[in-house]
Amino acid sequence: MASGNETVVYFSEQVVVLCSCALSFLGSSLIILTYVLWADLRTTPRRLLVFLSVSDWLSAVSYAVGVWSVFRSDSLECVVQGAVSTFANTSSFFWTVAIAVYLYVFIVRSSQRVADSLVLIFHLVSWGVPLIITVAAVSLSKIGYDASEVSVGWCWVSIHAPDRVLWMLLTGKIWEFLAYLTLPVLYILIKRHIHMAHTALSEYRPILATRVPSFSSMADTKLTLIPVIFIVLRIWSTVRFILLLADSPVRQHPVLVTLHGIGNTSQGAANCIMFVLFTRPIRTRLCSALCCCSSSRCRAGSKRSQEPSHTLLPDQEASTQRREDDTSKAGSQR
Repeated sequence: MASGNETVVYFSEQVVVLCSCALSFLGSSLIILTYVLWADLRTTPRRLLVFLSVSDWLSAVSYAVGVWSVFRSDSLECVVQGAVSTFANTSSFFWTVAIAVYLYVFIVRSSQRVADSLVLIFHLVSWGVPLIITVAAVSLSKIGYDASEVSVGWCWVSIHAPDRVLWMLLTGKIWEFLAYLTLPVLYILIKRHIHMAHTALSEYRPILATRVPSFSSMADTKLTLIPVIFIVLRIWSTVRFILLLADSPVRQHPVLVTLHGIGNTSQGAANCIMFVLFTRPIRTRLCSALCCCSSSRCRAGSKRSQEPSHTLLPDQEASTQRREDDTSKAGSQR
């Protein structure tokens, strides 16, 4: 299966990972396209989602080039592909956490002004830090052919670098570990605050009490799925990295390699499913754009899309959240 430290990437694995790259490319493109087409969707959370999608788009393209080519040496193409994927992948980690931080400040801390003031910092950190790390890695000849030790055909940290484990941490793994810890904590705090706000809403606005579950059901589902999906997709890369540290040949197993390839290249597709296909107003508009409104189901969805959106994620209406925050504060004062 492998020669020395080199992990063989089979043709079947290439096909599966390339399909995953294509789906992520299309998903990221769709998120960006819906933001460009419909001005009323251009809220700050969704704008942050677009920046994340740009990173995922770059990741999908660069990974696809690597998986298609399956580099065998430290060629110029290998270094360029490895640099782009390193920058895009690291940036994706930062933007994923940035969205969680924004929602936490906006919803839990009830401060839209503070949350909006963080956007510039998000840009500086989410683009600047990955760029500095990538430039440093390329300048020091740390990016190159890695024999698919912790990749699936694409280039990353050169296998010839004596300190490759350190650079694997700096160019991705340490940020991945921090995201594992940060995302669940932030989203649990957000869900807890929303639950308390809905409890107060039920108490002070009995006329709306029966509608509270419908307001929060999809948002609660998304808030649960965001960290779960991130961890499920990324964990295979982490497992292979840990197996590398343990010098275990299990990291070369085809099933683990395939899961790693799918996980690293599916973030754009997962975000599209959650924030486009599972978001009713956007799904309905897409249905209409694809000339599906002739069906009764689509017409019914079009009517529902005219109702205010109560999701608490990137397609959230700020006014809805402020009403809930006011109610939550009233409950705490009581």
